[in-house]
Amino acid sequence: MEPKNSTGIKYFLLLGLSEDPELQPLLFGLFLSMYLITVWGNLLLILAVSSDSHLHTPMYFFLSNLSLVDICLTSTTVPKMLHNIWTQSKAITYAGCISQMYFFVLFTTLDDCLLTVMAYDRYVAICHPLHYTVIMNPQLCGLLVLACWVISVANALLESCMTLSLSFCTHLEIHYFFCELKQVVQLACSDMSLNNVVMTFVAGLLGAGPLVGIIYSYSKIVSSILRLSSAQGKSKAFSTCASHLSVVALFYCLILGAYVDSGLSYSSHSTATAALMYTVVTPMLNPFIYSLRNKDIQGALRRLFRTKLLKGLLFLN
Repeated sequence: MEPKNSTGIKYFLLLGLSEDPELQPLLFGLFLSMYLITVWGNLLLILAVSSDSHLHTPMYFFLSNLSLVDICLTSTTVPKMLHNIWTQSKAITYAGCISQMYFFVLFTTLDDCLLTVMAYDRYVAICHPLHYTVIMNPQLCGLLVLACWVISVANALLESCMTLSLSFCTHLEIHYFFCELKQVVQLACSDMSLNNVVMTFVAGLLGAGPLVGIIYSYSKIVSSILRLSSAQGKSKAFSTCASHLSVVALFYCLILGAYVDSGLSYSSHSTATAALMYTVVTPMLNPFIYSLRNKDIQGALRRLFRTKLLKGLLFLN
């Protein structure tokens, strides 16, 4: 098969989760509902944090940034999938595929970095409570978020530019519902050895590195909590970390499961389903995980709804 230069490619084919025509209306309704829940859930969390002065703390500042990234991550993949189901088309343009891949890598890396920063915030809050406000000052918080963006943009640019240098064959079917980096690179006809080395190195650096940082932070946190004499103090300290730890476990378990499954399984359906879990399900569950057991968020949401309701009644009168 003769390879074609990437500039001559017009489109890729996204095979999605199922090609059964009878399942398409069900899939469209399901993913539209999940997308709307994700957007509204994370948007409400951002509004609650921004509208309540009691929540203007580093922890909730990072949380609102994580919610914004989750909205962007889901918006990178799901709207195109919904469009393809609605129009009964599997095509995505070459430029659209590379753009989608770029933003997916960007926001996935941002998620990873922000979770690491949030773990550091919890470490300082529990292990150095007397110096917390001094260490986690607004300048440092802003610099940490900026560093997350710089790392994520640089990684996404590196991966995208290296993919742009590849030549692709005529068989351009992607067994996912979006243009995932590894899936796109595997379609290339040119030498992929450098791409594979870079992807492995980056996965180790930006995957294992933050995970090691999170594990180290929580090892110090657990050690500090166990040294507390009061059972009530232990419970309160653990409750401040429970939501973040749940999100970290969900994120890493699903993303590791997806990549392990893609390496061991020959079923394209199972790998696509695994990818669905960390690209759609995790961003949808995050606001619920943070709000269900968090009295501060619940109180802020109640005050937000009461304010909006009161303004609506005054407007009607």
